[in-house]
Amino acid sequence: MHIVEARDRKGLEAFLQVPFTLYREDPFFGPLPLSQQRRYFCPKNPFFLEAQVRFFVLRSGRDALGRVAAFRNDRHLRQHQDGAGFFGFFECINDHEAAALLMDAASEALRGWGLGILRGPMNFSTNEECGFLVEGFSLPPMLMTPYNPPYYGTLMEALGLRKAKDLLGFRMQIPQELPEKVLRVARLARARGLRARPIRMRQLREELRRFQSLYNEAWKDNWGFVPISDEELREAVRRLRPVILPPLTVLAETQEGEVVGFLSLVPDLNEVLRKLRGRLGPLGFLKALWLRRRIQGLRLLLLGVRRGARARGVEALMFAQAFQGLKGLKRDFKTVEFSWVLQDNLPVIRLAQMAGARQQKRWRIYERPL
Repeated sequence: MHIVEARDRKGLEAFLQVPFTLYREDPFFGPLPLSQQRRYFCPKNPFFLEAQVRFFVLRSGRDALGRVAAFRNDRHLRQHQDGAGFFGFFECINDHEAAALLMDAASEALRGWGLGILRGPMNFSTNEECGFLVEGFSLPPMLMTPYNPPYYGTLMEALGLRKAKDLLGFRMQIPQELPEKVLRVARLARARGLRARPIRMRQLREELRRFQSLYNEAWKDNWGFVPISDEELREAVRRLRPVILPPLTVLAETQEGEVVGFLSLVPDLNEVLRKLRGRLGPLGFLKALWLRRRIQGLRLLLLGVRRGARARGVEALMFAQAFQGLKGLKRDFKTVEFSWVLQDNLPVIRLAQMAGARQQKRWRIYERPL
């Protein structure tokens, strides 16, 4: 076994192909189409504007046995000043030596950038996919949530990595009506002069500016938070716009029009991606259009409230508005997953439980000193 660094287009293509080999027989494997993945890993991704990244593939002869990326995120370092570097996009056969070779390559790259902590997985930051799945393997992954074999956590611990933070996923069947306690809190919020409304797609740029300001203020004290830049916001919108349903993306405002909360439920496009298996030719595109109307799952992708508006019922108010919008869509959605939620984010955990959701998934971020 030996490590090969992906330095050109051919090497990056080999990096992208690794999961297609390792998950060949896995029914839960639902990758983004390769055309989208190539864009994600090219310089057009705004993440690369303030980051250094190296990609590694583990090979034995012609066979690819694993991969990993190592990166220095300068925006994270400015925000946290903790000397942490990151690994991500890790895939590996169930072999200790193979995992050790990959993690050693990532560690060497981070030391070369003067960093003192190896942390991950991050793909590429907490604004995107992060963590290894450690609980909930019987459930298929939802859109933009990690999925991996159960042995990844064991490999990390055998290599001396320890838990840095757990991320939780809560799941529930969509009820006919919201629990009365949620509706009661929503009514109290309205009595305080707050209101919730769907996002205005015709004014999407202005709406997203409001969201960006709220996101960077509301999430700034969260563990691992990295502010979302203008360029990243535009790229995220480009990727997510096809799945945004306006009635399920909600802003909360004061009487003066100040945005104090944001909630976004998105259809679980993974239900389509699992059938496409990463291929999107002309027939695949038509198949995707047909399948997306039959998606049954929703993911609560974003939920945030401005600091000064917390404990005023804003979350319940937005849930009530989104639930009203959901009923108006007349789509056959059956389940919703709240994910992910930091293990110590007690207000959101209590809200999920109040709505009737149960914790069914757990992802773990690991770290070790370099």
